[in-house]
Amino acid sequence: MTWEAGAPGVVRLPSGRLLRGRGLRRRPPLGPEPDFGLYLLGGPPPPMEWASRWVRWPDFWLPKDRDDARAALRETWERAAGERVEIACVFGRGRTGTALACLAVLDGVPPGEAVGWVRARYDKRAVETPWQKRYVRRAWT
Repeated sequence: MTWEAGAPGVVRLPSGRLLRGRGLRRRPPLGPEPDFGLYLLGGPPPPMEWASRWVRWPDFWLPKDRDDARAALRETWERAAGERVEIACVFGRGRTGTALACLAVLDGVPPGEAVGWVRARYDKRAVETPWQKRYVRRAWT
């Protein structure tokens, strides 16, 4: 069972997969808990009651280990086919938006369009830095 379309932070990829983006500084939205979470933080995330994966990703920057990030994003995309998957960083914009844009590319959105695609469907300020934008364009080539 996946997320409900239209719920706070939920983005529908072209394939129909639903993902929830959010900031960890805010309370989780009402409704079911995730089955899996991908947490993009400079340090380890707080303990979660569901399966999760952490990618070391400092605020405003890029993942410290790009291969680990690629593997985590691919796992997240695969899980989203049938599970409630959330992606989160501290505020839910830069790193979360960058990851959502990368997932959109994995799902078929052209790399040069993915940032605009996520901004239109998730948060108009998603993907905050020029190097995050470049990462989306180059991460899967």
